[in-house]
Amino acid sequence: MEERTALITCYEKYMGTAIKERFEDKGIKVFTGNYPMRSQKDCEALINSIGQIDILVANLAEPPMTGPVHDINNTDWNRLFDSLVHPLMYLVRAVTPKMLERKTGKIIAITSAAPLKGIPNNAAYCAARGAQNAFIKAVGLELARNNIQVNAIAQNYVNNNTYYPDEILDNDKFLDHLKRNVPTNKIGRSEETAELAAYLASQKCNHMVGQLIPLAGGWTT
Repeated sequence: MEERTALITCYEKYMGTAIKERFEDKGIKVFTGNYPMRSQKDCEALINSIGQIDILVANLAEPPMTGPVHDINNTDWNRLFDSLVHPLMYLVRAVTPKMLERKTGKIIAITSAAPLKGIPNNAAYCAARGAQNAFIKAVGLELARNNIQVNAIAQNYVNNNTYYPDEILDNDKFLDHLKRNVPTNKIGRSEETAELAAYLASQKCNHMVGQLIPLAGGWTT
């Protein structure tokens, strides 16, 4: 995996730090540009500022904005789609032409297992993450014939600074919730997601495309 270049978006959030560290251990040159990614122009500027990108890790995160369906706020709904769904499409659309020219590339989205099972009072978040997952599944099939592997790590109950930060891990109420809902009875380590991302980015992974891989301690099952 030496002499390959990766872009990891939103490095300071979600799984960015863990994946960056693992990629660098593998000898991958990592860029973590923090462009706003609110438009196609923003994302094209980010992609063009780097040059050749062998691996795109679309690491996008936004708090779930929990509440009943009849109280969904339009602003909250739009913020979730503007932060999670639209940037994913912009990024993939911007990076794909060069990958198609080279007939090679890896695109990995760090999404969520939430829409795979559904979470009451989180309809807006599940809708946005579900749109991400559906997009990745379709794009993965579309680009497979061009030797571009596109997959998603659809995770939940994994330690990260956006959804499951360190300070919640010793909370008795949360630990009881884990025991009732997660078969492993624990929070997953961020390094496990990073290791899976490294495999998906590697030259050893060429026959897996359009997959939504649930990394959630058995919660989805």
